[in-house]
Amino acid sequence: MRPSLVIVGAGPRGTGLIERIAANAPELYGGSGLDIHLVDPHPPGGGRIWRAAQSPLLWMNSHAEDVTMFTDDTVDMAGPVREGPTLHEWAGLAGRTFGDRRLQGAYLRWVYDEAVAALPDGVTVHHHRRRALRLSGPREGRQQVWLEGRPRPLLADLVVLALGHLDAELDDEQRELAAHARRHGLVHLPPDFTADSDLSVLKPGEPVLVRGFGLAFVDLMVLLTEGRGGRHEQGTYRPSGREPVLYAGSRRGVPYHSKIGYDLTGARPPLPRFLGPAEIDALLARPDGVDFHRDVWPLVDKELGFAHYHRLFTAHPERTAMSWADFEERYAVAGPAGRRALAEAAVPDPADRLDLTALDRPLAGVRHASPEEFQAELRGRIEADLRRRHDPAHSADLGLFLGLLSVYGQLTRLGDTGSRWHGFFSFLASGPPGPRLRQMLALSRAGILKFVGADMTVTTGDGVFRASSASVPGHTVEARALVEARLPEPTLRRTRDPLLRALYEEGAAETPDGLLRVDRADGRVLDRAGRPHPRRFALGPYTDGRTPGAFTRPRTGGPAFRQNDAAARAALAFLCAGASRAVA
Repeated sequence: MRPSLVIVGAGPRGTGLIERIAANAPELYGGSGLDIHLVDPHPPGGGRIWRAAQSPLLWMNSHAEDVTMFTDDTVDMAGPVREGPTLHEWAGLAGRTFGDRRLQGAYLRWVYDEAVAALPDGVTVHHHRRRALRLSGPREGRQQVWLEGRPRPLLADLVVLALGHLDAELDDEQRELAAHARRHGLVHLPPDFTADSDLSVLKPGEPVLVRGFGLAFVDLMVLLTEGRGGRHEQGTYRPSGREPVLYAGSRRGVPYHSKIGYDLTGARPPLPRFLGPAEIDALLARPDGVDFHRDVWPLVDKELGFAHYHRLFTAHPERTAMSWADFEERYAVAGPAGRRALAEAAVPDPADRLDLTALDRPLAGVRHASPEEFQAELRGRIEADLRRRHDPAHSADLGLFLGLLSVYGQLTRLGDTGSRWHGFFSFLASGPPGPRLRQMLALSRAGILKFVGADMTVTTGDGVFRASSASVPGHTVEARALVEARLPEPTLRRTRDPLLRALYEEGAAETPDGLLRVDRADGRVLDRAGRPHPRRFALGPYTDGRTPGAFTRPRTGGPAFRQNDAAARAALAFLCAGASRAVA
């Protein structure tokens, strides 16, 4: 039989893996043929998230010039670089356009078609538009991938799980909220991909509690306003009369920071500086393991400060009281307290200093006597964020952004670093386009959107949901509808994906946060004894090797590309060796 590789997941991760197989096959695969079986009920390229069948109102949260599926010489990988167009080059868009998700799906489909066309003769891709339900087979023998609606499995010498965002069973809190909703005829929408949620149950004019202020909230906001016929005209929202009234809050109580609205000019921070391969190697070598708060966060803090201040001192030296050379020398040897004192001495304006704690919890200690006061406060904060993120005079923020990308790329080698780091990164580096925040302001002024505050709590009683926040002590909002505006947590124990659930039950290892443990070298699935499975690989956000995304900004190292290349090379080497043994 011809060698066979099964890839479960046809979205950006599966597509990127096929691109790397095509790039590496001439060097590594000398077999007589290879069948690649791609398993996904959704179309190749875009997969579920980037499929064509969704609202054109839903945008990407990245500029078109900042989206690529192709490698460059900044990616630390053993395979060859195969350059290609960014989204804006491929689509003929202005670089700073925010394309809609259907356009990105078309780009991903084109990348997929190009990758398949680049495969060597004798390598054939078969797409199965079905769900994979179960994976079985011995460690040293062919694997069996059972598909929905098929009595016989696909046989595979190797299996790669390239799944994306997963549905999940409700946790204890969500089950209690759902039960309360059933008893009293309320609406409860648990964490979900917003484009898949049935929003028709949210009635016009009715109050809706929304917990979550990230990108899922932005999608919800758009679909319940413009998606119901409302219009934004020169900063004013013209309602259709079909909108509910959204009461939104979260742990931080503020929306994610706006995307930065200007380009980098001048010197780039020379990263990594204090958190690079050598520091990661030292952390991995610790015999007592790694504690993120104790061992990793101090390095993250120092690295992000370096990126921020490098940009401030080199791009805006008139706002500093010391030369960069002197500052850098003292910064390198200072501890946390010393770095704070150094910044106070060398950076006169507090607005130019970096305070990660204040950035992470902007409403800590903020209290207002009335919800009306708080609405004005938060609108002012959003307006200030928009001004700053679109003003190159504050390009130290761009330095911090580049630092965040560098740090995330390094931390993927550590495995699971916890949900708090991922949330912190997303809050600062993966926020919405500026126009979306301007729409948020317009909806607030129109009374369609009301801000609840930080540390939002939801309780039940008297046949309703109740929300409150420390930002407005004593104030409570009641509603008959609650939406959890966030993606489900990708945990093995609660995922609705039957294949992953079965893997866990059969002995696959998980992290304390419930992610699938994989070998950091090439993505092989680990069992609870730490042994890598010779024939099973996994890539994606449900693993402890998760990256900021399956695609990336050009010339930023692309951690996902590095992982794809390593997995592709390991798979090809294994398959080639197997083909050679079969011939012998």
